[in-house]
Amino acid sequence: MHHSSADSGVSPRGAAVVRPQWAARSLRRAVWLGAALLSACVGMPQWEKPGTARADVVQRLGQPTAVYPLAAGERLQYSRQPAGLEVFNLDFDATGRLRQVEQALEPENVARIVDHLWTASDVTRLLGKPALIERVARFDGVIWTYRYKDYSGLRRLHVHLDPGGVVRKVISTDENSRNFPNSGR
Repeated sequence: MHHSSADSGVSPRGAAVVRPQWAARSLRRAVWLGAALLSACVGMPQWEKPGTARADVVQRLGQPTAVYPLAAGERLQYSRQPAGLEVFNLDFDATGRLRQVEQALEPENVARIVDHLWTASDVTRLLGKPALIERVARFDGVIWTYRYKDYSGLRRLHVHLDPGGVVRKVISTDENSRNFPNSGR
């Protein structure tokens, strides 16, 4: 006899076991949640250790969103823009060993961008592709927008680039999550 509110089975001793369906659903949810949490651990650039071989990093994290040459090696960039708030730069030496992992969208790095000196290439090498590219009537150029988190909460970094690709102004504003796609709020 099968009840709609229970799953039947046989115990190790051969006796009939009746489990409520909610228990079976709970078990399935627990297994699904465990798998989701485990998969969230995969692809975590910040957990990579210095000295790790480039090939091992790429095997674990997948292909980077960008690769940039460095004076003595290369940078693999893993960006979570536009929906995420992080861009990880993994710098490798000339032998292909990881030297450092840096979360680029930190206030200290944002402060490094210098008006009239940095170019679009410099910004991209540090922060990756922007979450949003806009034009406004009162500025002759484009505005690259990055989403990030600082000490006061969710922010937007706006990098104003002139037609020659030179940074003219950098400002940060609070993020109004209702007006930004995929804000997660």
